[in-house]
Amino acid sequence: MVSTMKLPLTSQCIKYLMFAFNLIFVITGIILLSIGSVILGVYNNYEHFLDNKFLSVPTLLVTIGAIIFFIAFFGCCGAVRENYCMVVTFATLMIVVFILELSGGISGYVLRNRAIEVIEGKMNHTMEDYGKNKEMSIVWDNLQTNFDCCGMENYKDWEKIWKNNSLPRTCCDYEPGASGNISCLASNSINSKVKETGCLNAFGNFVKGHAVQLGGAGIGIAFVQILGIWFSIILAKSIRSSYETV
Repeated sequence: MVSTMKLPLTSQCIKYLMFAFNLIFVITGIILLSIGSVILGVYNNYEHFLDNKFLSVPTLLVTIGAIIFFIAFFGCCGAVRENYCMVVTFATLMIVVFILELSGGISGYVLRNRAIEVIEGKMNHTMEDYGKNKEMSIVWDNLQTNFDCCGMENYKDWEKIWKNNSLPRTCCDYEPGASGNISCLASNSINSKVKETGCLNAFGNFVKGHAVQLGGAGIGIAFVQILGIWFSIILAKSIRSSYETV
């Protein structure tokens, strides 16, 4: 016959600490969802200059953030009911999430190092389509407007492609009240001034900054969860010993 015994005082403390940790665990899920969703939205706006790996990392963090709410259920219920199976399930799922977050965090830092290389290749390929493809023209105009830049390295990239000194209008800053018919030329004029910053550095630094945020969030939160894994393992052992046959 199997009888239940009240958990010892130390295990009771672990039980309530684990319950409190689950509240923190849910908050980490919200953080991952928020950071992942925001960066995914930003990357989607400039997906023509990135590859799928840059979209997969924030997508992974969003997915993990959503799964955390499901996992927290096992932690809370297992701790409150002192249910061994639920606590073990919680610990197992926590370990899986820890590995996924660590992988996502490391991937974020790896992408940071590859950002310039990937963006440079995409820019070289898409610049040729400016003026020929409406979608790519809009994408480049938005990029040059939002990042106050021109060309890949500088405005001379457009000269090499167009074989003249004409530039996209978004390569120039115009004086207030200037006519909308004024062309953007490589030589500055009274009404317009060519942007000197290249888009590769401006956009590349932007992407690298967000990759660091992804990496920091994934790795930082992963190590916070080690505490939850430790709580759940100790609690599971205590619950199991309390159900021994006397």
